[in-house]
Amino acid sequence: MARELAVEATGLVKVFGDNRAVDGVDLQVEAGAVYGVLGPNGAGKTTTISMLASLLRPDGGSARIFGHDVEREPHVVRQLIGVTGQYASVDETLSATENLMIFSRLLGLSRAEAKRKSAELLERFGLTDAAKRPLKQFSGGMRRRLDLAASLIAQPPLIFLDEPTTGLDPRTRGQMWDTIRDLVKTGSTVLLTTQYLDEADQLADRIAVIDHGKVVAEGTSDELKTSIGTASLVLSITDRARIGEAASVVDQALGVHSALTPEAGRITAPMTDPNLVTDLLMKLRDAGLSLTELSVQKPTLDEVFLALTGNDSATADADEAANDQARLQGASR
Repeated sequence: MARELAVEATGLVKVFGDNRAVDGVDLQVEAGAVYGVLGPNGAGKTTTISMLASLLRPDGGSARIFGHDVEREPHVVRQLIGVTGQYASVDETLSATENLMIFSRLLGLSRAEAKRKSAELLERFGLTDAAKRPLKQFSGGMRRRLDLAASLIAQPPLIFLDEPTTGLDPRTRGQMWDTIRDLVKTGSTVLLTTQYLDEADQLADRIAVIDHGKVVAEGTSDELKTSIGTASLVLSITDRARIGEAASVVDQALGVHSALTPEAGRITAPMTDPNLVTDLLMKLRDAGLSLTELSVQKPTLDEVFLALTGNDSATADADEAANDQARLQGASR
């Protein structure tokens, strides 16, 4: 049986002036999964999240959250979601406890319930020891964890995380990844936008690649990698002087044309049929060619990203700046 859809978006469009920031985005996110939205700066990721969270009105298309229309039932939708944006929404002059207490009270919890919930979340995110310190003394990672904690006060079934680890050090990023995995284990669905390829690879059950406001590819990480090419067989031979001979054996056995790195004694060949590798090893042994390395390399998500988007950072940054300015102008009106 098909799993329930947490998010269903069809043909979402958002226009800022002459810029189509989102241009017909379709998404289907199954409940209980981590869904990654991957794309360069200015691709339309944040604008898409804002429409799904009922923070921006779409100029075209439709979206449903657990079956509820985002435009017609925004109040219901907002009860089903938590949103952690790119910038912390907490007050730096207050302590972690005070911030969570305020958010809890605004969500209708009694003082006793707010106190209990705040203590529970601070412990869950490893912030108990710093609970009474003002946030201006917090590191960037601590602020991000507190921001995420605030979005979980109401225990929403769907959580939007917009680039949650941007600017964090590797250790803190790893802690955030563990937190996201724990959220899914406890029944939440996570829609995650990111520029980090390893983050999408590590966390997401499925990934949508967005570029210039359009979904240019969608699938699991392995499906996306396979879409741009086959795996490669990498061999390093002991006697580098015989690399040409070894390459001829590889080409004949696999029926391919290999690439050589003579200074490293390395041969790289497309692996179109894994069953032929056994025959290749036997032929190399018969020819007296010994190996120091044998490995299989799949295309990386980095290669997928570059193949699908091809954006240079200057163009992407210019697009993002235009989108930000247009969003601010729209908000001021």
